[in-house]
Amino acid sequence: MSQPPDPPHDHSHDHSHSHPHDDGPGPLADASVRVARASDAPAVGFVQAVVFREAYAAELPSEVTAQFQPQAFASAWRTALEGDASRDGVLLVACAGEQVVGFAAVGASDDPDADEGTAELLVLGVHPEARRQGHGSRLLHAVVDTARARGRDRLTAWLLASAEQPRAFLVAAGMAPDGAHRERVIGREDETATEVRLSALLEENP
Repeated sequence: MSQPPDPPHDHSHDHSHSHPHDDGPGPLADASVRVARASDAPAVGFVQAVVFREAYAAELPSEVTAQFQPQAFASAWRTALEGDASRDGVLLVACAGEQVVGFAAVGASDDPDADEGTAELLVLGVHPEARRQGHGSRLLHAVVDTARARGRDRLTAWLLASAEQPRAFLVAAGMAPDGAHRERVIGREDETATEVRLSALLEENP
């Protein structure tokens, strides 16, 4: 699977992250996480559009976030899911019954200081109406299991420095800022936003 699609505007690059803050009730009887199929692309695209509009509302003008359309994300995911297994990437989906309510992608990190043992949480999001039901935690656990199964011993994630709830979610799960940061172009006029990197060793659950 190739890298996950970025927000569909002119100068977006690298990875995007929007993580849930869902330290809520325990697991639901019909809640599950599984590897995504190509037929899941429309549902993942819909959830991603909702999550990204929310995540970037404070960073981008409304006319830009309005371009975050389910069809564009779905098309990119379908291409990725039907493509080869490049970069060891895996897309996971969280389901409530048969309905996809969240998603996460994990792959090899391409950071300059990363080695072959480093996996990256490329993106993780849960639909706002499905939060606080444990879906985010189940997705993150599945990401860790997937990384370990591929021989990785470290997990990293980039997220907006202003994203307080996603950072709190990951820190509560055992990840911590490792001092790395970067500027990411997010708008048509070369507006940038600061991203920080969190990481964790995988000897223990993050």
